[in-house]
Amino acid sequence: MELEAVYRAYLDCLNERGFDRLGEYVHGALEYNGAALTLDDYRELLAGDVAAIPDLRYVVDLLVVDGEHVACRLWFDCTPRGTFRGLAVDGRRVGFAEHVFYRFREGRIAQVWSVIDTDAVRRQLEN
Repeated sequence: MELEAVYRAYLDCLNERGFDRLGEYVHGALEYNGAALTLDDYRELLAGDVAAIPDLRYVVDLLVVDGEHVACRLWFDCTPRGTFRGLAVDGRRVGFAEHVFYRFREGRIAQVWSVIDTDAVRRQLEN
């Protein structure tokens, strides 16, 4: 399966909350923003995001695949509960992007670099 299809299947897995299937797309040991994680750690991270943002959906806005790398601008339109990234969102609907870069090895995610546009959320909360 080509890498773009694998990545889109991974996002479908996340949107379906199929966290028990993450091993199909993610190595047992990976690196996330420079930190070493196990697959279980990564699963807990993603499940925590969904617990804090029950209507979280991963929507591709821009996708580039080059060799073993995937770069994606994901778009989120959601209602985080309580505090999100240090901001008191408290259930208000916000839209923001995540710029995320992956390195795949043997068809599965080995490294993730993620940057979330918290300034966009901050601006929305100020209005």
